[in-house]
Amino acid sequence: MFTLTDVLIATLFLGLVWLWWNAQGVKQSAMQATKRYCREMGVQLLDDGLALNGFWIKRDEAGSLRLWRSYGFEFTSTGNERYSGKIILLGHRVEQILLEPHRLN
Repeated sequence: MFTLTDVLIATLFLGLVWLWWNAQGVKQSAMQATKRYCREMGVQLLDDGLALNGFWIKRDEAGSLRLWRSYGFEFTSTGNERYSGKIILLGHRVEQILLEPHRLN
């Protein structure tokens, strides 16, 4: 027999698993957008990875609450120096991609 506590714990666990799964999908979308942007800008994404810098709850243009996320990454334009970049998402939508000032080839 299940108690109310068992149901609440299971619901909390499933909610956390869903949040993690959703976050992985958003990170994958951010990675694809970052790779595409780096290719368009003529720079090379390094380490093939993104690092979560922060997240917050914000409202979108329609007034709906969305999770705002900021991911950091590194890139190079010459092959010798590493530069920092940032991609910002609101929900699943890319808000902005920023590249640190860098040397051009």
